[in-house]
Amino acid sequence: MYGVAEKLDLLRKIIASRESMLVSFSGGVDSSLLAAISREVLGERAVAVILDSPLMPRRDIKHAMSVAQRLGMECIAVEHDILHLESVVENSHERCYHCKKSSARVLRSIASSLGIGCVADGVNTTDYSDYRPGIKACDEEGICHPFVDAGISKSDIREIARSLGLDFWNMPSSACLASRIPYGMRINLNTLKRVEQSEDLLKDMGLSQVRVRAHGDLARIEVLQSEIHQVLMQRESIVNELRRLGFVYITLDLEGYRSGSMNAGVRMKRRSDKTDQHTLMDRH
Repeated sequence: MYGVAEKLDLLRKIIASRESMLVSFSGGVDSSLLAAISREVLGERAVAVILDSPLMPRRDIKHAMSVAQRLGMECIAVEHDILHLESVVENSHERCYHCKKSSARVLRSIASSLGIGCVADGVNTTDYSDYRPGIKACDEEGICHPFVDAGISKSDIREIARSLGLDFWNMPSSACLASRIPYGMRINLNTLKRVEQSEDLLKDMGLSQVRVRAHGDLARIEVLQSEIHQVLMQRESIVNELRRLGFVYITLDLEGYRSGSMNAGVRMKRRSDKTDQHTLMDRH
């Protein structure tokens, strides 16, 4: 069993073996650490690329550009209108697969034009514990997962970033805006903007980790359990502002923030399907 220091050494060797690398960059902790290490190991042969799509909050793009600048890394932002894909807009359980498939192809095209042979992302071992069809799409398109190859988990990433003195080590996790919309409910630009503006509002109120899940006219707010009291203290202001943005019903999720909460139904169905399979096998 490798410790964090050994995993970091292995990560550096894996990145060095690639000789050049295009990092799929969002400014989150995972891709930021990958960008930092690739810059350290490969120098100017490492490039960060942001796919600027309607699914990415403007706040995150500004932050990502700032992180890349602090790392001294070349960062390219490329517009990618993912909403032209009906397979994404219809928002089935396979939405992430179709989105990542399209994004991976764009990144590979950019890498080819720059003479870079490897496109890498910040997927880590922890990601495999949730429903992530996008990983399959990336695998099919030949996207590299250096953290996975080095056996690095989400907690390892934060520990490595902290040990290296990188100021983003404890930054709250982020995710694309489509993850705020229930599967089966079509994605449109108005809903995405409403969610983004609502989350910006709550963050400006001092809340650190925020999700506003849009169930039609109903907003389901997720914050850290330690910050639920803060939401209740500002209840009237939050209700008024979110109604101004177009929500009719504003609710607070008493379970608090949890990553991938929209996948809960998918996970339950998969467990149910497995149980049914075992039951049938037992009968035979």
